[in-house]
Amino acid sequence: MVRWTTTAEVIPLDAAPRLVTKGSTMQNTAHPSRLVLIGSAASQAMSPGLWNPVLGRLGTGWTYEAWDVPPDGDLVSVRDRLLEPGIIAANVTMPHKHWAADAADNATEEVLLGGACNLLLRSGSTLFGHNTDIMAARSLLGGEFQRNVLLMGAGGAARAVLIALKGKAGTVTISDRDPRAMEKLLGLAKELGMAARSVDWDEARGLASEASLLVNATPLGKSVSDGPVWGDGPLAPDAVVYDFVYAGHVTATIARARRLGARCIDGWDHLYGQAVAMVPLLGMDEQARELLGESLVRVRSGA
Repeated sequence: MVRWTTTAEVIPLDAAPRLVTKGSTMQNTAHPSRLVLIGSAASQAMSPGLWNPVLGRLGTGWTYEAWDVPPDGDLVSVRDRLLEPGIIAANVTMPHKHWAADAADNATEEVLLGGACNLLLRSGSTLFGHNTDIMAARSLLGGEFQRNVLLMGAGGAARAVLIALKGKAGTVTISDRDPRAMEKLLGLAKELGMAARSVDWDEARGLASEASLLVNATPLGKSVSDGPVWGDGPLAPDAVVYDFVYAGHVTATIARARRLGARCIDGWDHLYGQAVAMVPLLGMDEQARELLGESLVRVRSGA
């Protein structure tokens, strides 16, 4: 598929990535009304419960629905369904973010760089790919330079943080229980011009005390029985801990980080950041930001 992209730039959540559309406009088919979430367990995700009350209060007439698509699902048919009348956009979650990057006709430079897309905007028969994971991570990290980054996990979340830190990181250490994923992420880090290395899991846990930014990009913490991702060791005095896991309980990673005085960003913060990043991309009223915050409180209390 033919694509074109924009130049990478630092974009706050109140600004949307620009796509060069070669004369086309971001205009959906007649009577657009449906936002969808595509994932292997989409119906279990928080996004429909987060978005539907907001869409109702805004009076958009839109709905947000979940499409459960297994890892080996018919993704050709899924893409065809995205071109049905009424579809506005699709959020994409695991394990289909790489597919979404390939399915997009046009994409931001960051989608092409990271190979992952979590938002497909539909315009006629064209799909435009964005990555709001990167936008959320960039905003939540605040553009601060991180002298020593420890990425625990090497999947899409870790890739988003890595790209968000382009030009803002000193050394980067990567660890994952999957050696192939780890080496792929290491390759991206080097492509971004970062001083990076990969280490095994046990060594990574021992390096937590040196990290100014520690990222949990694994599912560790979903269960109340899970311990902190780095174990029971200390953290650096200036540590920021970014835990992508959101659950009805405070994860052990966040709980211990708070006890040690670290600045914490949890999975709920990231979920909100992703949602807010969509507001300008969907051309929604700015009131949506506040409504999303209120909706998140309700969703979180019921998790």
